[in-house]
Amino acid sequence: MLLTLGISLYTSRVVLNVLGVQDFGIYNLVGGIVIVFSFINNAMSGGTQRFLNFEMGQNDGGRIAQVFSSSLRIHIGIIIIIIILSETVGLWFLNYMLNIPAQRLHVANIVYQFSLLSFAFGVLKTPYNAGIVAYEKMSFFAICGITEALLKLAVMFLLLKYNYDKLVLYSILTFFVTVILFFISYVFVKKNITNCHFLKKRDVKMEKEMLNFTQWGVLGHISLIGSNQGLAMILNIFTGVIANAALGIANQVNTAIFSFVANIQTAFSPQIIKTYSINDLKSHTQLVIYSSIISYYLIFLLELPIVFYTEFILRLWLGKVPEYSIGFTQIILIISLIDALSGPYWMAINATGKVKRYQIGVSLILFLNLPIAYLLLLQGLSPTLVILSKLTINLILFLYRIFTFKKGVGDKHVDFAFYKKYIRLIFVTITTVILLCMLKEFWLEKINLLNFIKFLFAFIIILLASVWFIGLDNFEKVYAKKLLFKYYNNIKKRYK
Repeated sequence: MLLTLGISLYTSRVVLNVLGVQDFGIYNLVGGIVIVFSFINNAMSGGTQRFLNFEMGQNDGGRIAQVFSSSLRIHIGIIIIIIILSETVGLWFLNYMLNIPAQRLHVANIVYQFSLLSFAFGVLKTPYNAGIVAYEKMSFFAICGITEALLKLAVMFLLLKYNYDKLVLYSILTFFVTVILFFISYVFVKKNITNCHFLKKRDVKMEKEMLNFTQWGVLGHISLIGSNQGLAMILNIFTGVIANAALGIANQVNTAIFSFVANIQTAFSPQIIKTYSINDLKSHTQLVIYSSIISYYLIFLLELPIVFYTEFILRLWLGKVPEYSIGFTQIILIISLIDALSGPYWMAINATGKVKRYQIGVSLILFLNLPIAYLLLLQGLSPTLVILSKLTINLILFLYRIFTFKKGVGDKHVDFAFYKKYIRLIFVTITTVILLCMLKEFWLEKINLLNFIKFLFAFIIILLASVWFIGLDNFEKVYAKKLLFKYYNNIKKRYK
């Protein structure tokens, strides 16, 4: 992930510099139209993961193979539906509704087609990826991540070398990266995961069961995409592609950072579902709480220095920083802190299979982003306030997920421990932020690379001390010491 992060940040800078702010904004906007139609696949992806892990908990190899086959058939159907929607409604929206400069509209249409093809292969890869995660093949999962990063680095070198229209070339090369990654996953699953193979005989009952689960997930993902891509389109209508470029930069920084936590949570996901499958609610609840808190501390460690030094880092990274980028980046990074806490809860709720009321609630909360954004921009207010309103909505959504989990999923005997751990987390956050504000104000008032490095070292020390003295109880401290001694002894043996 460190390698992936470094390459991702480098490639993002090259893309912005090579494409320019206008074309970079167009690419993010056009790709967003295709993503709007991805709500079916996103819902089905979570459903596939849930059904595979649930059947693994029941230790039924035949049912696992049937889940995989049903998922593959459904995903092929999803590709057909998305292509029809994209080539009709999507094309109309691209050519007649969006604020794209006339001289680049033809290029935008070409980029749109390659974005659609890339997305189709990404959808087809979903059942294979779900199988890899369900069987916890995390070493291969890591290899895929590194391969993707290296392929994107190769794309950057080709983009710099050839003089063809950069935006079109970038979309073509990105498509080939998607195709290569699909075939790598396909070959691995076929050779290494025996239960994840295609069965010619259909199980209509299984497909109906998966689609029934998915239909409510579709509603939730429509709302999620509406709060992201819909927000981007509203910003485009009022402010043009400049705000889209700023949003694209903020999202790339966030994606690069959040991928650390996303992969940690991906590793937790199979066990969260399996513990529920075998009705071990105590382990299930503890796993959800600990994975939520660990995710938060990891992303807090990675993001807080960027929040404190956003302008300095963006200028160091990009050179020229598009308007709105600083505010957008700071707010979106804070949003991802909340999302890091939320992730394990929606995994746990999905494990139950009873998601109707939950998804309706999520949808109603997320849909608030669109009318609020429209009203704020209609009043002539800053686009930064629109992203700030999104932060408020995500906080409400996190509280709703906790409420749903406590009411219908978790073990009823861990209430006190549940609240106590989050109170400790809040105090760690407040203590760390206050000490860092004082440090920056009185010791590192001048912004330069040397002071930023000093700030990083001071931040790590302050955060570790806060977590140790405030965030951990006595039992957790003893366990942490055991882990540290274990790793120390392993390293010592290795180098003897």
